[in-house]
Amino acid sequence: MRTIMTELEQFRAQKDTFFKTHPQSPLTAEQQAAFAGLRYFPENPDLRLVVPIETFAEKDTVVMQTSTGDERSYTRYGRLRFTVDGQDVTLTLYADEDSGAFFLPFVDALRGRETYGAGRYLDPEPLGDGQFLVDFNLAYNPYCAYNDDWSCPLTPVENWLAVPIRAGEKLFDEAKSLDA
Repeated sequence: MRTIMTELEQFRAQKDTFFKTHPQSPLTAEQQAAFAGLRYFPENPDLRLVVPIETFAEKDTVVMQTSTGDERSYTRYGRLRFTVDGQDVTLTLYADEDSGAFFLPFVDALRGRETYGAGRYLDPEPLGDGQFLVDFNLAYNPYCAYNDDWSCPLTPVENWLAVPIRAGEKLFDEAKSLDA
């Protein structure tokens, strides 16, 4: 009998508790009452990557449309290049213009079937020396995936991948969350 939770399992359990009980949960009160947990891909160590950043010489500002028709501005910070299941992948890393935090929205080949159609998000961790920790096991759905009242940036086409990313949070389905 296994009783020790991994760090990722603990993180996911804390997130489920937040979604179920916290007043700032993205779920409505009705959703919270029936919520039994989010669905995730199994932990995938191959998708926990240390990736060098190719910073852009010109850090352009891009305006991303949101799910509610608003706009948010981000700075195109650099490119991340790596391999998933033998396929080369390139994603653009953005920086939030207000906080400076790094933001990595992406859409994968499973969109609309196993993952949220508008994409998932990551918050890569800078490690210094031009390297970032990109852990797809921490990929999460934006709050608009649970409730249309939330406004979420839509993933730019340059971050739409042809490869599946089988890590992180799966598509939210209220009925299936009960079977988590």
